[in-house]
Amino acid sequence: MQVDRLSVTMDPDLGKSVREAAARSGSSVSAWLAAAAADRLRNELLGAALDAWEEASAPFSDKKLDAAAKLLGVTRHARGTAA
Repeated sequence: MQVDRLSVTMDPDLGKSVREAAARSGSSVSAWLAAAAADRLRNELLGAALDAWEEASAPFSDKKLDAAAKLLGVTRHARGTAA
């Protein structure tokens, strides 16, 4: 398997948390970080797709956004802020 080697730096506390999370999941730090990066990329693509949908039709109502957040079991954040 071909790989792309990267070197990353992060706050020591974050690094410790990443190592602990990788251990809990039974994966290497590299595999855990790769999965986290893939999740982030999927989320960004989904956000772009939803933005395009709204631009082509109409913005999602607060009622629909609240229902979606409830269904997903997440807390809804104001638009334009990090979740």
